[in-house]
Amino acid sequence: METLATLAKKTLIQHSNKTAVKDERGTITYNQLRINACQLAHALVEEGLKKGDRVAILMSNRREHIEFDIAIAMTGLIKVPVNYRLHPKELDYIIENSRAAILFGEENLIESVNLSIKKIDIDTEYEFFISGKKEDFPTIEVHEDDLFALMYTSGTTGKPKGGMLTHRNMLSSALSLNMVCEITHTDTIGHVAPLTHGSNFLSQCALFFGLKQVIFNKFNPEDFLDDLEGEEISIIFLVPTLVNLMIHAENFDPSKLRHIKSINMAGSPIAVDKLNKALDLVGPKFAETYGLVEAPMVISMMPKEELKNRPDSCGAIGPFVEVKIVDNKGKEVPNGEIGEVTCKGSLVMKGYWDNEAATNEAIKNGWFHTGDLGSLDDNGYLRLIDRAKDTIITGGMNVYPREVEEVLNQHPAVKETCVFGVPDEKWGESICAHVVLSDPSLKVSEEDLITLCKEHLASFKKPRFIRIVETLPKNSYGKIMRKSLKEQYQLQG
Repeated sequence: METLATLAKKTLIQHSNKTAVKDERGTITYNQLRINACQLAHALVEEGLKKGDRVAILMSNRREHIEFDIAIAMTGLIKVPVNYRLHPKELDYIIENSRAAILFGEENLIESVNLSIKKIDIDTEYEFFISGKKEDFPTIEVHEDDLFALMYTSGTTGKPKGGMLTHRNMLSSALSLNMVCEITHTDTIGHVAPLTHGSNFLSQCALFFGLKQVIFNKFNPEDFLDDLEGEEISIIFLVPTLVNLMIHAENFDPSKLRHIKSINMAGSPIAVDKLNKALDLVGPKFAETYGLVEAPMVISMMPKEELKNRPDSCGAIGPFVEVKIVDNKGKEVPNGEIGEVTCKGSLVMKGYWDNEAATNEAIKNGWFHTGDLGSLDDNGYLRLIDRAKDTIITGGMNVYPREVEEVLNQHPAVKETCVFGVPDEKWGESICAHVVLSDPSLKVSEEDLITLCKEHLASFKKPRFIRIVETLPKNSYGKIMRKSLKEQYQLQG
């Protein structure tokens, strides 16, 4: 298998006169993309960065994401894409943990990082950084097993872990997406979800065909259909929350989706009734995939025409991964029985960055343990039963209860907490916390605790509901029964 670098070089030359990327500032051709990416690559090398060094990227949706992907691929550097919605303390941890040598992004974002690191303002300093640099391809040797990106995902300890993704991982993901989305040389790819996350994997698909990519920086349900129609977008990645917002917009008109061939729906589960409503309104345009940062996007994939027949499944196993369902002793269970989803293959990461213990816990005998519970049917279709380690998925973003609990437990009056997700029509799930005080007579309000969370967590991670209670339900071993609390709210809903 080749690398992103060799694929990009061929595409940049073969499609030099085609439009490559459009954002709110205008368009560039593949020839212009080649020049910008090559100049950026040489600028990074002249800055003193060597193969294997990390480059942190903290910016909103814009065409430079594409330039960085190509430049980093050609130089053997490692990209560290950072979610700009994170709290500054979380940003600091990820950038410091990755030991990034340089940080690029908009001024208001990079200035929130409180680390001693070289920062390049993408609006005022980037052009000067790359101007005058050579426009030829770098001659650095890059291999398919070399790292391309560190994609960070929070762990149950509350500290993010960097999944080490290689060029082989990225190409395996892109080839799988090409298949399930039925991408061809006539398509136009749109991006409205963050290019630091799932939409970036779809971006790599454009390099196989020399496709035009249109980047939207904001999602506005009222304008979104007009944007898709006007730009003749045929392929796009959307999390279920965006799908729900789109179909519930006051001016929703399915005829404006006539150019859409495939909506890659991933990032979080979608309720069957909501999925059926979307299918009724939009038709068979949803190509559903299931994956994780550690095995990006396509552990399983559901063809568009099959989704209506299997609304409770997340699809058949993808082409670059094997899947086994195992019990708590690691033994494979028969089809139809529930167990943990494990996988191996060219889609699966090398391990966690600078975290051998977490790697050894997650990858056993070559199999990555997802922590998700599921089952396989006799036709090889996967059904997920529960999500990994009680993860809350709100608006397509992962929130791990432990990291929120750790913040709440910082309050001197808090004895113990339990954080969990509750059903939410708009966001999929909202975050709820039950809190027990060390002394019931203490004057602590729910607003006080929410304020504490605002000081330490990104906005989407703070609880929407906090209930101060006398006790938490526990089993005979003294373990808090999170599932019991979740079930109470589901029954109420």
